[in-house]
Amino acid sequence: MNAILIEQLNKTYKLDSVETIGLADVSVQIAPNRLTVLSGPSGSGKTTLLNMAGCIDRADSGRIVIAGQDTARLSDNALSDFRARQIGHVFQTFNLLPVLSAYENVEYPLLMARVRADARSRRVMHLLDAVGLANKAQHHPGQLSGGERQRVAIARALAMAPPLVLADEPTASLDSHTGASIVELMRRIQRERRVSFVIASHDPQVIGAADEVVRMRDGRIVDSGPVSQREGA
Repeated sequence: MNAILIEQLNKTYKLDSVETIGLADVSVQIAPNRLTVLSGPSGSGKTTLLNMAGCIDRADSGRIVIAGQDTARLSDNALSDFRARQIGHVFQTFNLLPVLSAYENVEYPLLMARVRADARSRRVMHLLDAVGLANKAQHHPGQLSGGERQRVAIARALAMAPPLVLADEPTASLDSHTGASIVELMRRIQRERRVSFVIASHDPQVIGAADEVVRMRDGRIVDSGPVSQREGA
């Protein structure tokens, strides 16, 4: 089974009388237990495709199948529940709640899912330890560096143990050294936990760490394949 199956996906955005093509007849299969990168210049459609795959936005036509579920067939409430349990999200700007500690930010999805307190505590500390921040569990985002905030965001994305994690330009707000450490962390977590990571990025460090690269331009897929093949071409 694919991690994500996308067939003939189309999305057009309208602003007044102007139409902009976000995606044009996009079809792609994302293999499970891989780190896949959606790559392309600004405006290529990679973030739009990631948002569709993350059930954040709906397509005009086509279908997206995740974990065997055709997401177009789900109601808004069912889609929200599916997204919370099946997909973890990592954002460029971290999207941490500033009034909450690192511990509480990671705990938040578990609270929403009504996970028992003892199980929440074990899960949160296990994840913070996995990203190297167990000693900063009580620090608030304002007390953390950019790299540390992204590590908290990654831990939060894993809180519900989803089989799929989507990341939108996760290194764009970081310096190259910190970005490299985040890439290494995501690569390690993907392998150890056998989670499917799909990352929208044009960062060469991210692309170099990928198993598969899907290259996009003008809302279309130009080509795709294993990194080793692409680098040797």
